[in-house]
Amino acid sequence: MERKLLLFTLPLFLISCVSAPKTKKISVGEPAPDKWSAGETVAGQIDSTWWMHFGDARLDSLVDEALLKNFNLQAAAASLDAAVAQAKIAGASRFPQLNAGMTASRVKQNFIGLPIPFVTEKVLTSTNTIYSPSLNFSWELDLWGRIRSGQSAALADVEASQAELAGAKLSVTAQVVKTWFAAIESRRQVELVRATAESYRLSSEQIQDRYERGLRRALEVRLALSNLAASEAMLSQIQAQHEAIVRQLEILLARYPSAALQLSADLPDLPADVPAGLPAELISRRTDVVAAERRLVASDARIRQAKAALYPRISLTGSAGTSSNEFGDILDGDFSVWSIVGNLLQPLFQGGRLRAGVDLAKSQADMALAQYGQTVLSAYRDVESSLANERFLRQRQEALETATEQAVAARQLAEDQYANGIIDLITMLDARRSAFASESQLLTVRRERLDARIDLYLALGGGFSR
Repeated sequence: MERKLLLFTLPLFLISCVSAPKTKKISVGEPAPDKWSAGETVAGQIDSTWWMHFGDARLDSLVDEALLKNFNLQAAAASLDAAVAQAKIAGASRFPQLNAGMTASRVKQNFIGLPIPFVTEKVLTSTNTIYSPSLNFSWELDLWGRIRSGQSAALADVEASQAELAGAKLSVTAQVVKTWFAAIESRRQVELVRATAESYRLSSEQIQDRYERGLRRALEVRLALSNLAASEAMLSQIQAQHEAIVRQLEILLARYPSAALQLSADLPDLPADVPAGLPAELISRRTDVVAAERRLVASDARIRQAKAALYPRISLTGSAGTSSNEFGDILDGDFSVWSIVGNLLQPLFQGGRLRAGVDLAKSQADMALAQYGQTVLSAYRDVESSLANERFLRQRQEALETATEQAVAARQLAEDQYANGIIDLITMLDARRSAFASESQLLTVRRERLDARIDLYLALGGGFSR
């Protein structure tokens, strides 16, 4: 009997293999243009180590550390593991369910009122022990594809989780790189404010000395001391911001936030090229677009699963084993027993639950399609905005470099002229503040251009090599 059952079930088992739905091209409205409107770009190959383009060995090691230790990435990896486990659960019903059992029972029976001769004032009893090992199986024949569709949807969810994990790695990497550059910039800002405060201190001492000799007015002394105090207050503020940024970077690295991280000396130069592809290529590169497409095809598979639940369910159940009063007979074939049963279950009335399940699956598919369309449009917007931002920030940096050069020269000239009594203190202080503001803004725009390049890499789904 077992041989016949195996021959019957083997063909059904072989046709029950399931894979995730294939990637499909989905139209969401307006077609992608042939080129980016924000500027011409050159095609290239995806580069998963895009941060190395900045040429900072310390940064490279920190990114490796974050990818290994970051807690958010560990949570995303656990989410992927959960999706894999869910896919295994969804497909488990495709296979026969086999269970082994062992039952031992001891029964005592009383025979009361029977006319048995020679027995007086005693109740006749009988005690039996029965041992019954068994092997039980059940299997639903997935003729309509309900189980296969459910597992196919679960496998698509796994692929979506894989894309989301890749996106999480890209995001954490970008956060580390941006925070690293922000920490370097804030440290340079601290150095700039400290140097400015020192120049105010020297000026106030000189003015105080000349005031005591009757060469300067009290107003100049007070203005000098006021500017010195303001620069010292700003120094404390910038130092606090710097330590906060460094602590944030240490958290990304899963380190204790002690603000003790060693930084590189200066911001790196911006990589020269802006390698990207055609807009249509973006669909296969962005991890969030890939994940949204996988969620969409998973929702389609769940529609098929919900529709298949309307059809009859056919299943086989059976058991085989032995039953004997002696424990030593449980492996003896002479005491074997078996049974096999076929079941047919056709839902007739469920209060609308099954058809509502189909409606629910269709609504979720419509929602997934809308979310996919929004994700695609957002991806195009991110690239267009990043390309435009690159151009605007480059123009701003060029203007600030000129402004800084002139402001520093004006400050030096004003300090010399004030020392020679040609101009008053207010003019010199204005020149000094203008130079400081220009130098500070130039540092910021250099960091912002690096951030814009990182944003472009994120928008494109990673870096590219030509």
